[in-house]
Amino acid sequence: MPSKLDQLRAMTIVVADTGDIEAVRRLKPQDCTTNPTLLLKAVETPAYVHLLDEAIDWGRKQAGSAEAVTAAICDRLAVSFGTELTKIVPGRVSTEVDADLSFDTEGSIAKARALIAAYEARGVSRDRILIKVAATWEGIRAAEELQREGIDCNLTLLFSLVQAAACADAGVFLISPFVGRILDWHVKAGGGPYTAETDPGVQSVRAIYAYYKAHGIKTVVMGASFRNTAEIEALAGCDRLTIGPALMDQLAADEGPLPRRLDPAKASEAPAKMSVDEKTFRFLLNEDAMATEKLSEGIRLFVKDLRALRGLVAKRLEQAKAA
Repeated sequence: MPSKLDQLRAMTIVVADTGDIEAVRRLKPQDCTTNPTLLLKAVETPAYVHLLDEAIDWGRKQAGSAEAVTAAICDRLAVSFGTELTKIVPGRVSTEVDADLSFDTEGSIAKARALIAAYEARGVSRDRILIKVAATWEGIRAAEELQREGIDCNLTLLFSLVQAAACADAGVFLISPFVGRILDWHVKAGGGPYTAETDPGVQSVRAIYAYYKAHGIKTVVMGASFRNTAEIEALAGCDRLTIGPALMDQLAADEGPLPRRLDPAKASEAPAKMSVDEKTFRFLLNEDAMATEKLSEGIRLFVKDLRALRGLVAKRLEQAKAA
């Protein structure tokens, strides 16, 4: 019998949730997604020091304040990693807009345009890239404009149906509802024990999937942030699933049967169609303590790692200038 990973690939597009180029080469996913946390881990790995060195050398030739040059180097690093990944995966590579722009619509649009221009300058067309933006109201508005410009977006840090409904209304290409972080919140709040069927993160993605399929919404649902393979198996058949290398290896080693759990032809018990304006979005998000807290926490964590990356780059830049 084929492995569970191979069985999953027969019904779901599998995406690698990693910035480790060698892991992507080994696991052969269709797509790949990165974020500031994964990028920070990658640049601290000796195997990728050449990408950091190249970006630092480039940065030394740029004019502007130290802060602006450091930010530009970080963008170049993200595009360098993304470009390498496009040489390995046949599909899309997600690149994230800076998390400190999560409440800045115009800033997010400008950053996305700059990232796409940098990719195109390297010969990577925009149809190979997804721009990742946090699913705040401001982020969704940015994505709406970017989609009109032909820049496909991946809305991340998504924890609730109202976020998913607003993303659908904006015509975004793809959403990344987080499974494991939802589970984390409920466990911390004293819930459980949970099975794969009662896992609140799994249930959230199933509800969003049913909503999209029942109402003819074309936006892709890509489950993300998994804590175990049981969560992944419970979402087999989802449009896409982004999975870390360790869990992909576990699925590859398991040859048990993997039944399809999500099917667009069998989407039942779908939530009613929502009409989401800004007031409704903010109120319903506020009503959901888990989604409010995890969205805020997620932005803070990504900003923390972004600042750490900028700090590492600034230090290396100073060392290079002093050499």
